[in-house]
Amino acid sequence: MFPIGLVIPIPGIKLGLANIVTIFALFYIDIKSALIISILRCIIAAMLFGGIYSFLFSLSGALISLFVMSILMEGYNRYFSIFGISIGGAAAHNIGQIIVASVLLKSMAVLPYLSLLLFSSLITGALTGYVSGKLIDHFDKIGISKVIKPKSFK
Repeated sequence: MFPIGLVIPIPGIKLGLANIVTIFALFYIDIKSALIISILRCIIAAMLFGGIYSFLFSLSGALISLFVMSILMEGYNRYFSIFGISIGGAAAHNIGQIIVASVLLKSMAVLPYLSLLLFSSLITGALTGYVSGKLIDHFDKIGISKVIKPKSFK
């Protein structure tokens, strides 16, 4: 396994693979469970790999991402695919992190960085959406029941 800094060397840009868990919770369980999972994920990551500031960045991104994805789920299969939901979540996550950075720095100087982060969210969100779609298809094939029937990726 490569350190994420070697895979994506731009500060603040991460693959967002942990978001797959949130997407699964939204598809298979409910928003309350997805919220609990997101908060616990942020707490555990901060305890293992960071501190209070990493927790604030992670939590703000996770909560805004969950909020946006839960809204987009209302239009699933009609207006949005799993890709759109995932990309929307990735973009919201980056917006949340820029908001926290602006508050902590008491400056809007980080705002121009948002354009790079939003561009990266197209790529990372699509990747996360693809992996989530494949896993959901697999779960469908083995008979795990769902709250929402996702589109097939066949």
